[in-house]
Amino acid sequence: MPACVPPLPATSSPDRGAVLVTRPEPGAGETAARITALGLRPIIAPLLMIAQRHATLPPSAGVQAIVATSRNAVPALPASHRHLPLFAVGAATARHARGAGFEQVTSADANAEALAALLAQVCDPLAGPLLLATGQDQGNVLAATLRASGFRVVRRVVYASIPTTILPELVHQAFATNILSAALFFSAETAKTCVRLLQAARLDRTVATVDALAIGQPTAVALQPLPWRRIRVAAQPNQDAILALLR
Repeated sequence: MPACVPPLPATSSPDRGAVLVTRPEPGAGETAARITALGLRPIIAPLLMIAQRHATLPPSAGVQAIVATSRNAVPALPASHRHLPLFAVGAATARHARGAGFEQVTSADANAEALAALLAQVCDPLAGPLLLATGQDQGNVLAATLRASGFRVVRRVVYASIPTTILPELVHQAFATNILSAALFFSAETAKTCVRLLQAARLDRTVATVDALAIGQPTAVALQPLPWRRIRVAAQPNQDAILALLR
């Protein structure tokens, strides 16, 4: 079996209020531009900061393919590894990898479970280890799933998501002045941070007029301690699907 052969391949209006973008850069600006194109006003206030972590990567000659669970993992991958097939959890990570010079990029277009299924379908457990580039405290379940399928997995932590410890003034004002119609959450960690900081600022009840839009079910669960007007979950775990909830 060859190693890792990819498979063949209602309108919103401005008077609805502002939309809070809580995701970190570099994704926040892109999301804000998409929201502006919908005729809505974005407020960018990242609740996490992405910090790169030094990791010793195995030589490319000893790796079958790279597995990236987030676009934040891509900057840590050196030029010496860009000839390798790269499997991404979603389309945004795949685009980022192509922009960084990777030519053999395949997206699972879903979540870690779908990524594991894709790798089991197109890669050979006997063809060499998979390099899993991931974030701190992330990728453990994916690594365990792949190992259970017979793969050797070299997991490397190449970045960390660091929660802010103080509610940003923009977020405080947005909730306190009741200007928000929706708040977007792209991860459970971001949702937990928002809930914790709003509780600490005694702004719990201000969310009652705001729709919380979650990229997936774990994110929605993390939002449940607060009395949002609604918690809505994207049909697919990607930006297009979460922005579709604004229409």
